[in-house]
Amino acid sequence: MSDYRRYRIKGATYFFTVNLAERGQATLTDNIDMLRHIYALAVRNRPFETDAIVILPDHLHCIWTLPEDDNDFSIRWGAIKSQFTMTICRAGFSPPLGLPVVRTGRYAGLKPDLRKNKREKGIWQRRFWEHCIRDEADYREHMRYCWNNPVKHGLVQKPEDWPYSSIHRDIENGTYDP
Repeated sequence: MSDYRRYRIKGATYFFTVNLAERGQATLTDNIDMLRHIYALAVRNRPFETDAIVILPDHLHCIWTLPEDDNDFSIRWGAIKSQFTMTICRAGFSPPLGLPVVRTGRYAGLKPDLRKNKREKGIWQRRFWEHCIRDEADYREHMRYCWNNPVKHGLVQKPEDWPYSSIHRDIENGTYDP
């Protein structure tokens, strides 16, 4: 059994990947206005800087810089994921009928009802992937990854053609560096 530990540094910059439980869905882009609203609430309630973000149909990538005295990105992601789930369900979204079976980790092989017992809806993968940015080169590499991800997935020909990306802000600010 793995003992997963997150690397936490107060005020650090992190790259994240957050996925839907059922890949191939368009839940995030279909509900983009709700996601944007929930994200803005999270920023207001527990401030952080969004250096880059790209929202694809079934996952998102972003780079956050946390306040100097704070390293708790998990509570922020928990709030975003739970609030988004509650909001879209209240608006009539129906989670997948067959809840995803846990395939790896300590809960591997357990019945999907485990999620129901925890009042989960099965919309998000339970965890997220994070990477602490090490230096300027690492930062630039992950910025480009965010910008180019819609192209990688065949959604657009050019990064600036994807509407759900901070690339538009970065072009406007003169910080876009392909």
